[in-house]
Amino acid sequence: MPNRNLPNPTARVGLAADHGGFELKQELIRRLLDAGLVVADFGNLLPDPGDDYPDYVIPLAHAVAAGKVDRGVAVCGSGVGATIAVNKVPGVRGCLVTDPFSARQGVEDDAMNVLCLGGRTVGPELAWELVKIFLAAEVGDAERHLRRQGKVASLERQGVDPSSP
Repeated sequence: MPNRNLPNPTARVGLAADHGGFELKQELIRRLLDAGLVVADFGNLLPDPGDDYPDYVIPLAHAVAAGKVDRGVAVCGSGVGATIAVNKVPGVRGCLVTDPFSARQGVEDDAMNVLCLGGRTVGPELAWELVKIFLAAEVGDAERHLRRQGKVASLERQGVDPSSP
């Protein structure tokens, strides 16, 4: 039975993890499927201690940016590497989140579209709560937030001049 705290059951959610986040990713996939959501698994499909998070989270980020999935969840050991990697893809706004307020506010105010988690730092219950909040949140339309989002998008289009202050 779909969970009312989650978005429309036809929402497409992509997940990706390396070995540091593999078990948490698998648990989240199970819960999302049980909630009736459409899930795309970008890997890794087997636990491999020699794998590298960019190999999985970058394809996820491209899928989010292209609209092939509505939102993404990227997991590595700490969540830091996954966050850095997904934000290299234009159109992706990923953030490492460890609290419910940021899971909601990141979407509502900052148009976050990839939730990054640490498989070794966040337990499955908190991770599931964060995912539910992230997926249920909607991007707001307050002028001040749209203005800020536009400035960030402009940086993506233009690139950042390293010599500017």
